[in-house]
Amino acid sequence: VPVQCAEFVPAMLSAAVNAVNYAKCQHIKSMHTFIENAPLERKENFPGVMVDRAKFDQQLVAGASRAGAECRFRTTVSKLDLDGTVHLSTGEQIKPIVLIGADGPRSRIGDAIDSKNSEVVVSRQLTVALIGAHSATDIFLSTDYRGGYGWLFPRGDIANLGIGVTSNSLEMLKPLLNDLHKSIIAVKRVGQDVLSITGGIIPVGGMIKPHGQLGAVLVLLCGDAAGLTNPITGAGISSAILSGILAGDAAKNWLEGDTGSDENYAEELHELFGAASARAVDRRHKLLSCYKSGSGPTTSDLRSAWVAYPEYWTA
Repeated sequence: VPVQCAEFVPAMLSAAVNAVNYAKCQHIKSMHTFIENAPLERKENFPGVMVDRAKFDQQLVAGASRAGAECRFRTTVSKLDLDGTVHLSTGEQIKPIVLIGADGPRSRIGDAIDSKNSEVVVSRQLTVALIGAHSATDIFLSTDYRGGYGWLFPRGDIANLGIGVTSNSLEMLKPLLNDLHKSIIAVKRVGQDVLSITGGIIPVGGMIKPHGQLGAVLVLLCGDAAGLTNPITGAGISSAILSGILAGDAAKNWLEGDTGSDENYAEELHELFGAASARAVDRRHKLLSCYKSGSGPTTSDLRSAWVAYPEYWTA
């Protein structure tokens, strides 16, 4: 809290992570993609789940606590020494054997081992009333949404309505989202009242080195801290969960004497996410290059840079 998330997860994650079922708001059946002056694209076989992200994370914390973790809140890392000593905002110092950075796109842990996300998208999201049941994630592509897209994700009788753009387009974010909101109000799909506002940054530069050392302390990165968010869709919950599980395994193996567990962890992440991340980075950079001419991307360019279109997978 506050939630900085569009709150969609693939349906397959519910089989592996019970927190999905605990926090489920509704099922998603399809994806609808809208491009200006182009026919609606329907991807019917797109099963997913909308979750209440706050409840989802709270359930993960409860599970960690039951497994023996000591969870602290309102406590931050204020400093990291070169030998791996962690200074907390409470004044306490901790000298870990393994330090796992799951602290987001601007990871302090990653910064300490010089492993940083190079590119980010900034996002703004409104929660609005949804008029009529809806079981699809709606995607809005536009030349105005530089380096990102708009979305309408239903959550029962409310919906998350948001836009993400490159960080150098931040000043356009609020007016663009207001215009999108007005356009959807006009077709009587959502209400005018804004129930809540959130936002955040999303790493879109692709995978970064997920391990290093501070003195004798092994450092591992997972989730957004490791750049595992998809650079096109911004999806990051599944990769965060999976990398967190693998980081836990790698830590356990390191404690048991496996000095190669950090390299093995990096290899596992590359096998799981490497190809998809590299493709997305390539598509993203090609799309952004269209703006250099001054005219911006065409409909064809937008299609080639979104996962619902066959051009994305063949271009």
